Amino acid sequence: MAEERGNVAEQSAVFPPPKEFQKTAYIQSLDEYRERYERSIRDPEGYWGEVAEEFHWFKKWNQVRKWEEPWVEWFVGAETNLCYNCVDRHLNTERRHKAAIVFEGEPGDVRTLTYQQLHDEVCRVANVLKGLGLQKGDRVAVYMPMIPELAIVLLACARLGIIHSVIFGGFSAEAVRERVNDATCKAVITADGGWRRAKIVPLKETVDKALADGACPSVEKVLVFKRCGNDIPWTEGRDVWWHEAIAEASTDCPVEPLDAQHPAFILYTSGSTGKPKGVQHAVGGYMVYTAHTAKYIFDLKDTDLYWCTADIGWITGHSYIVYGPLANGATVFMYEGAPDTPNWGRFWEMIERHRITILYTAPTAIRAFIRQGNQWVTQHDLSSLRLLGTVGEPINPDAWLWYYRVVGKERCPIVDTWWQTETGGILISPLPGATPTKPGSATLPFFGVEPDVVDQDGKPVPTGEQGFLVIRQPWPGMMRTLWGDPDRYRQSYWEVIPHVYFTGDGAMRDRDGYFWILGRIDDVVNISGHRIGTAEVEHALVGHPAVAEAAVIGVPDELTGQALVCFVTLKSGYQKSDEIKGQLVEQVASVIGKFARPKEIRFTDALPKTRSGKIMRRLLRKVALRDPSLGNIDTLEDISVLAKLQADEE
Repeated sequence: MAEERGNVAEQSAVFPPPKEFQKTAYIQSLDEYRERYERSIRDPEGYWGEVAEEFHWFKKWNQVRKWEEPWVEWFVGAETNLCYNCVDRHLNTERRHKAAIVFEGEPGDVRTLTYQQLHDEVCRVANVLKGLGLQKGDRVAVYMPMIPELAIVLLACARLGIIHSVIFGGFSAEAVRERVNDATCKAVITADGGWRRAKIVPLKETVDKALADGACPSVEKVLVFKRCGNDIPWTEGRDVWWHEAIAEASTDCPVEPLDAQHPAFILYTSGSTGKPKGVQHAVGGYMVYTAHTAKYIFDLKDTDLYWCTADIGWITGHSYIVYGPLANGATVFMYEGAPDTPNWGRFWEMIERHRITILYTAPTAIRAFIRQGNQWVTQHDLSSLRLLGTVGEPINPDAWLWYYRVVGKERCPIVDTWWQTETGGILISPLPGATPTKPGSATLPFFGVEPDVVDQDGKPVPTGEQGFLVIRQPWPGMMRTLWGDPDRYRQSYWEVIPHVYFTGDGAMRDRDGYFWILGRIDDVVNISGHRIGTAEVEHALVGHPAVAEAAVIGVPDELTGQALVCFVTLKSGYQKSDEIKGQLVEQVASVIGKFARPKEIRFTDALPKTRSGKIMRRLLRKVALRDPSLGNIDTLEDISVLAKLQADEE
């Protein structure tokens, strides 16, 4: 593996867009990007008004943007429909019989839905929802596996103006209950189960626990899709089988023209304290922004088979599996299960067999693949791939280089994207035919996005220094409020540093104006007055040839205020030793500085992660501090990992 690592010079190198890719890209040069970007910042109303003309509106806007901090409205007075723009709009074109969704289940079942078939299924489900008594403005909780019906439900809700609240299938009954009650959902849509690592995830059973003893009084109906055929509890009068309800449903269902400010959906994101925050997005601005970013950042073409490996339970799945790609008439690939089932070749085998052209995945997944060895990748023909993307957290330069070389064979540009649930779509990313990339940098802002790196007083920090990442003006995809809690919205995002959107992330901007995301502010450690992003330290550790993955936390220290504790997993062929510990301490010291020397290096066979692949650093902090109050661990993929870490402490 050593030859695949890049040295420091390679990690700081600049990679121009591949010439072959550049020839057919929508934006083909940095100059072209800069000219368009400057126009979008100088005249946002003119820019976004022009972009919005590409979509269908039942009624046109009388004002592009209305901005009264912290409240914004986009396309004021307009009426449109997300489902119409994602599905119906394509039926009078050559895309009518083109694949909209190609699906593979974990057991190996494969299905394809054309845009016409997708339209018919969406209409059937929309008619079923109407039959259950649901109408515009009602909230519906969706708790389903990664199957086409999940996308169909979202589109059916969007067709009618029903506000969906998707709950990730890994959440517990308690978490489901909390989200259902916060949004006062009138119905829950679920499945008997879903497949994950050859086991059935008991979705309906979890819903029943959430609703038990009248705990969710707003819920009147539970619609259940039969996926796994497992035995499930049943409540007569409340529960409805999907296949029975849809059997007689019509494929004709008129769309509901919706005000552009109508809520499209609610999606809950964890707060650092208190209950989860119900992020609320609006139909018009969200539609325009997600479609525009999907088109230009992924360079989406009609010939692409595009695969975003996220779960639709997260914002990445909403924006870049369902709404963004389908609004562009793209063909989307969906996979139900885990990347290691039946083995670590599953992703690469599917890419080869389906001839997937775009892969958008998480740095955590990439590092897991690195750990398993190149052979899982190299035994498959990945020549269909033309673009790679990353999402979810900063990617360390070594993982970036591995992805570029081993997966992309140095011919696929990488779009390292930064954004949040709250932003609706990608804010900082390379444009693949225009932006020279640097391993580990999200590079430059997307059109209409004006980021800055500032201190606590809101003053820009000098080039090369760390600060708080903020956005200086609104963009169409941004959240409108927190469901039922406008005060929390204002305080959390607009009053931390007045008059700018506070992202909660640390960042640094280099002399080329490129942004380097350093992770959440609460993942910034202060050692003797030196502020260090834990992502920086993790990047340094993973730069060692023995290290597969690393997670770094800060703990209290009497001498320095805070100190670094590093949890490290080793690659196959390396043994835990004091020698490697010493090398890792020196690695951090040499890459970042002597002040950043870790207090402790702890070897572990695995790190606690969510089912979507994010490392749960909060739990590592609890382990390091021997704090037994773990809090919510609903999304923890494998509780045995945590148990072993705790046992090692005793």
